[in-house]
Amino acid sequence: MGKRTVKVHAVQEAVTEDFSKPSSTSASPDQDYREITSSEYLHAQLKRHFGFDSFKGNQEKIIRSILSGRDTFVIMPTGGGKSLCYQLPALISPGCAIIVSPLIALMKNQVDLIRSYSSKDHVAHFLNSTLSKTEIRRVKADLASGKTKMLYVAPETLTKADNLSFFRELQISFFAVDEAHCISEWGHDFRPEYRRLREMINAINDQLPVIALTATATPKVQSDILKNLELKNPNIFISSFNRPNLYYEIRPKRKKDQTLKEIVRFILQHRGKSGIIYTLNRKTTEEIADMLVANGIRAVAYHAGLDAATRTQRQDMFLMEEVEVIVATIAFGMGIDKPDIRYVIHYNIPKSLENYYQETGRAGRDGLEGKCICFYSHRDIHKLEQLMRDKPLSEREMGAQLINEMVAYAESAVCRRKFILHYFGEQFEEENCGHCDNCLNPKEKIEVKNRVVIVLRTIQALNERFGIEYLVDVICGKATPQITTYRHDELAEFGSGKEHDAHFWNSLIRQMMLEGLIEKDIEEYGLLKITEKGRQFLSHPYPIYFSLNHQFDEDEGDEDDMPTGPGAVDPVLFEMLKDLRKKVAKEKGLPPFVVFLETSLEDMATQYPTTLEELERIQGVSKGKAMKFGKPFVEMIQKYVEEHDIEKPDDFVMKSVVNKSGLKVFIIQNIDKKIPLETIARSRDLTLSQLLDEMETIVASGTRLNVDYCIDEELDEYAKEEIMEYFKHCETSSLEAAREALSDGDYTVEQLKLMRIKFLSEYGN
Repeated sequence: MGKRTVKVHAVQEAVTEDFSKPSSTSASPDQDYREITSSEYLHAQLKRHFGFDSFKGNQEKIIRSILSGRDTFVIMPTGGGKSLCYQLPALISPGCAIIVSPLIALMKNQVDLIRSYSSKDHVAHFLNSTLSKTEIRRVKADLASGKTKMLYVAPETLTKADNLSFFRELQISFFAVDEAHCISEWGHDFRPEYRRLREMINAINDQLPVIALTATATPKVQSDILKNLELKNPNIFISSFNRPNLYYEIRPKRKKDQTLKEIVRFILQHRGKSGIIYTLNRKTTEEIADMLVANGIRAVAYHAGLDAATRTQRQDMFLMEEVEVIVATIAFGMGIDKPDIRYVIHYNIPKSLENYYQETGRAGRDGLEGKCICFYSHRDIHKLEQLMRDKPLSEREMGAQLINEMVAYAESAVCRRKFILHYFGEQFEEENCGHCDNCLNPKEKIEVKNRVVIVLRTIQALNERFGIEYLVDVICGKATPQITTYRHDELAEFGSGKEHDAHFWNSLIRQMMLEGLIEKDIEEYGLLKITEKGRQFLSHPYPIYFSLNHQFDEDEGDEDDMPTGPGAVDPVLFEMLKDLRKKVAKEKGLPPFVVFLETSLEDMATQYPTTLEELERIQGVSKGKAMKFGKPFVEMIQKYVEEHDIEKPDDFVMKSVVNKSGLKVFIIQNIDKKIPLETIARSRDLTLSQLLDEMETIVASGTRLNVDYCIDEELDEYAKEEIMEYFKHCETSSLEAAREALSDGDYTVEQLKLMRIKFLSEYGN
């Protein structure tokens, strides 16, 4: 377990346990305050209302705090049992607790959960925009009668004057602010309405105790919550952020089809177990969900573009295990109470380390193993940066800081757990957690004493007034306009580390922070300060060893990339397949290219398909074409593989799905509408030659295209007849050979391609 060292002045180091002053709302007239907060009584109520025999962690202390009438601040990781900290005191206190929650889905989930423990539905309600006027009247009637113990509201609900007037007349036990990190602009789910909560609470009853709860909050965010909610002398409970049962791994994100194959393989290896896949946009959730279904995996997509009823239905399907995987944007997950999620996969890098921590925290809430796999590429980082382009400057600057922290985590070679805990202000003393990719496959360490001295002296020379990026520029000798304006290019330290690149110095600085030699000032976010340990090191330097960050290539795959084409073609097999194609074509009385295109043969000589099912995965080969021509080809390949003891590139074959918004359907639909080819090509940013290649692949794989409207503008009847007759008897697919053989080369390659597409449509299908 990590050792907490939170550096926030407003956050107390030790939890206060003085519960001597009871709140006027905490105990009923016939109960002594000491009885209602006694351990025996609380354990009895826990058993009665929730069926549990014992509290987890600080739960009992937190409950006693709120019952005593003290403001309370709780930071407890996902799975730690935050909800019970306000639910139990609400049930045993007179009146109704008002719980502020940021999401409608989260409110419904929590209300359903409370009702499942109680015999009466009126014990908990939510009040939000989804309710009809009749339903609102029913909720308010239950509240006025005193039947309801918990009311979940959105912050917007509290801003309405009629609601405020109604709440003033109720007996309210306390306020609970769930997901309190939404208050802070530095939080990962900032909600401007949350910053007005103190104003709303005061308008109802400023004497009531407030409990604020969150699973993720950096020291900076903790400070923001305390200040904005104006908590009065609060008891503060901060549990360790360490989730020892979670395994963390970063994988390089490659081409789209390679990454998806990795995901499918991983899920099939964990068949029957529940998992979440997070993506950046709605379109990708749908595509990945369809692809998983095509591979026999029960999966659905979830995103904000779906209507509320569909989102609720799909969330319930996941909770009831009717599906095993939910592919979602960040719209999904907050407050989801499913304990047995075994893995969380990030297809795109999250926009902050807090997002990442909260989303991965949905795995393994039952204490059993949860695997957290994140695919990382520089292109995803560029996308996140582009999403912030139109935002105000201050928001862009904050967003950039958060993204940089995420990049540092992804590229770090140190223990993932150590990095995460340090980010949340917690020390992790163990050198090797044994449960992350970096600890299981450690990089070699190098001695960096002199280079650490360079960093510390440069921070000193800059009077501890700048952040990492500026510091690295000075060390590398990069004379930016800001550096020259401040005349920092005249410092002795300027360029003192130019023998290494910025990547090296970023890595070194991050690890110096982990080692406690330097720290960031949370009040002036990002400014580097030298710690006492760092000053001692500078006085008496000693040998120190660090592992350098991982290097990620700049050209990793992109989610919009087309699937990769053929790799290393086996030249011997390729020639054998060409000879076989010629033989089959002769037997069928067809030109060879009608049997299979040359690009299909190249793909076969790369992938070595040995069954008709595998042959269907080859470019330009449909199910019908595989059945019609495929048998002798797969038999030849099977024999060749066995004779040459060839290990196939991948025995696992991932099934693909037709992308309904994809290029193939787009081309077919536009040709059916007789749209000019130049217009079709331009609308998809293709050259005419590329479009014709795509069209040829479409017809070669079994789909007819009527291109007469294009041909009629290009060629007369004599020309069409001459070219068609040539294709009936040719033995080569070379269009240059066709040009030489026909009318002394008067036809263009594009005209011949069009005619070959017509020929394939008429004779190959």
